[in-house]
Amino acid sequence: MPTPAPFPRPQAMLLLAAIACGFAGNHVAARLAFDHGTGLLAAILCRSGITLLVLAALVAWRRNPLALPPGTRRWQLLLGLLIAVQSLCLYSAVARIPVALALLVSNVFPVLLALLTWACGGPRPTRRASAVMGVILIGLVLALDVPTRLAEAGTSTVAWGAGVAFALGAATAFACGIWTTDHKLATVPGAVRSLYTMLTVCSSMAIAGAAGLVPGGMVLPHDAPGWAGLAVLMALYCAAFTVLFVTVPRLDMARNAPVMNMEPIATLFIGWAVLGQWLAPVQIAGALVVVAGIVLLSRSR
Repeated sequence: MPTPAPFPRPQAMLLLAAIACGFAGNHVAARLAFDHGTGLLAAILCRSGITLLVLAALVAWRRNPLALPPGTRRWQLLLGLLIAVQSLCLYSAVARIPVALALLVSNVFPVLLALLTWACGGPRPTRRASAVMGVILIGLVLALDVPTRLAEAGTSTVAWGAGVAFALGAATAFACGIWTTDHKLATVPGAVRSLYTMLTVCSSMAIAGAAGLVPGGMVLPHDAPGWAGLAVLMALYCAAFTVLFVTVPRLDMARNAPVMNMEPIATLFIGWAVLGQWLAPVQIAGALVVVAGIVLLSRSR
């Protein structure tokens, strides 16, 4: 089958921006659902379940063979578990701190990926990349308003610390997942890899819910706004994931992937419009520094 021609760059960038906004809206809808009683596991299970059904239909339509290459089964299972952990950590962060901050912290995974690659025998980050990482960390300190939080004490500060820790956990799990994909699952077709990953996520959430590992994790919304948030997060995540999956061969991701880093910025405005969440000017400046640094880092070799 010939490789499809890439979209014109303006069209590809516009599509990636729409996908990023879809993911951003999904996280804001998740916070709305959580604020109205939805359990973490229920939200992830619903989101992943609908996406799994769509992926299964795509794989069946494309007639992709489901057999995994020799030696990849355990790595595929590991990838699914990592994405399950990433999903649980990210939604746990979204439930505790402003959605834009949760997304901003979790989006520092390129820094962790560069360090992980180096630790596993890959190339050492260049001086330029190291300097950019330092700038990202400075921007993150400003965005999180760390000095103010450290000077405070109380329940809100504990929840803030837990939210940041969960967001960092999500970034770490995602960085490990990308490393596993690049180094251990490169021979697995993308459709099959995504299908098995979502299957593992759904199975993990169902098992965790049945075992009661997350208190209240399987609780459904208790009012109409909660159900609306759950429905919107399912629709937006499934649409964004599916469109990205189907169109990625034509998006020239090597050049255009940095557009996806607008997700935290889109989350900031959607979170303000829907949830009334807003950041202080210094936090917004820090967020812009982080996003700019991530874009520079993603364009580095």
